[in-house]
Amino acid sequence: MSNEQQQQNEIPMVHLTINNIPLEVPKGTKIMQAAQKLGIDIPHLCYHEDQRIKAHCRLCSVEVVGKRRLLAACSTEVWEGMEVHTDTQIVRDTQVSLLQLMLANHHKDCLSCPRNQNCDLQRLCSRFNIQHSSLPSVYKEQPRIVTNPAIVRDPSKCIRCGRCIRACKDVQGIAALTYAGRSSDIVVTTAYNKPMEQTDCILCGQCSLVCPTGAIVEKDDTEKVLDALQNPKKHVIVQVAPSVRVALGDAFGMEPGAIVTGQMVTALRLLGFDKVFDTNFGADLTIMEEGAEFMDRLQNGGVLPMLTSCSPGWVNYVEKHFGDCIPHLSSAKSPMSMFGAIAKTYYPQQAGIDVHDIVTVSIMPCTAKKYEAARREMGRDGMQDVDIVLTTRELIKLIKYVGLSFDHLPETDFDSPLGTASGAGAIFGTTGGVMEAALRTVCEKMTGKTLERLDFDDVRGVKGIKECTLDIGGRKIRVAVAHTLRNARILMEQVQNGTSPYDFIEVMACPGGCIGGGGQPIGTTNAVRRKRMAALYEIDRKLPIRKSHENPVIQVLYRDFLGEPLKGKAHELLHTTYQRVKKEYEF
Repeated sequence: MSNEQQQQNEIPMVHLTINNIPLEVPKGTKIMQAAQKLGIDIPHLCYHEDQRIKAHCRLCSVEVVGKRRLLAACSTEVWEGMEVHTDTQIVRDTQVSLLQLMLANHHKDCLSCPRNQNCDLQRLCSRFNIQHSSLPSVYKEQPRIVTNPAIVRDPSKCIRCGRCIRACKDVQGIAALTYAGRSSDIVVTTAYNKPMEQTDCILCGQCSLVCPTGAIVEKDDTEKVLDALQNPKKHVIVQVAPSVRVALGDAFGMEPGAIVTGQMVTALRLLGFDKVFDTNFGADLTIMEEGAEFMDRLQNGGVLPMLTSCSPGWVNYVEKHFGDCIPHLSSAKSPMSMFGAIAKTYYPQQAGIDVHDIVTVSIMPCTAKKYEAARREMGRDGMQDVDIVLTTRELIKLIKYVGLSFDHLPETDFDSPLGTASGAGAIFGTTGGVMEAALRTVCEKMTGKTLERLDFDDVRGVKGIKECTLDIGGRKIRVAVAHTLRNARILMEQVQNGTSPYDFIEVMACPGGCIGGGGQPIGTTNAVRRKRMAALYEIDRKLPIRKSHENPVIQVLYRDFLGEPLKGKAHELLHTTYQRVKKEYEF
């Protein structure tokens, strides 16, 4: 028996009834979780299973025998003999009244809202058959805040549930969003009411992932893609990040973590893309450069620990919060941006297409990728390497717009040559994946020996900070992996004060890594992240090539075009620089 099972067996059980149905649950269980065991969904808005209890909205109010007032199901623990009723007249009247109050102060342009048909408030109003508010409207027109390439805020749709605040503060440790005002005038806003990009915000999009309405969403670029696809003069290519293929199926009724690579490629072809390529190819390229850079720093006295630079939210964080540590960041671009550079240089030569006719589109799990693509460092000769970035959610919109029956689509393969990738590239989508992919190559390059085992279990899993020590060619190498910026801060404070014991550190900004990115399907939870993580490792296990340096197309690319890693054309195209960002409220 495991320790976890033993602990569960030691927890006293509580007997209660919910809607007259007997139930036994462990002591400490909240009413809402107890009801879920019976298949009863108690309505809620502020509650989120991965966040600490807020009990703000009170929609989850239930009647408990012996209590004069209704109790919040999200925050009330069950007790022995408790009798709960979730469907009495007073409970229903209370819930309807609360929804009516929200609607009276809500911008009700549902048809034009990005979250139309995927909105918790809309879903609850439909459930309670509320077609319009019976209360006088107190709504005040408020403009949408569109000041950066990644995140759009619409205060008129905010229901003040606090989910975004908790995601920013508790998960990321940033607190760029907060409450301001009092009573009926309370609002969710930023520090000093500044645009998000001028605050501590790093545009990770975790706020948009937990928002129950359309108050915080990604900047929608689907129309740009549709326009490009309809332009006969343009050759439109698309790259897809590894974590998208294990998240996309969520929106089409498939089990969380379903691997839908083949259907996804077919859908992109049916949308009209001329070529469908794989960002995993860019991930293999990143390992070639980042691995070579790490070895160079180790052997030639470079700045250590070296920090990965694949996650744009993480890079933004270092630039804003740890500017003096920028020399520790790898100069290697992210897989998306490396792919973009090759797509605008090598690919036009191979395909015989004028680079000015090529439009590069990236499908990413991340809102911050939109900001990364817009950075002037990520282009040359007046052109950006990546022209348009869509989140997974935006791709879902396009697939539904065209009317594809996604779950019935046949499977097809990525196009060549930039669609060939290794298993190492696939695991880039999960926390620890970049480190593991790098170690597979670094270990073999430094020792000249083939690894007997490719799985580095110590850097896998959902623990906030993971570490391991390796003996590589007689040299001990200490590595660490962190996901979420709250955990990253712990490691960065060590780097900043010179006490870090590590040689190489991987950080991903979002919980679980890219599988939990801010642009993934609404409904992404920690439980869902775990299933996506397992799916990426399954993809890795089944691929014939599992090491980036053994990708034959990567080998040809270096032989015929790039030369050696870290040098010449490879350094010019695949590396970049970063700089400290001064926030406007700093003095």
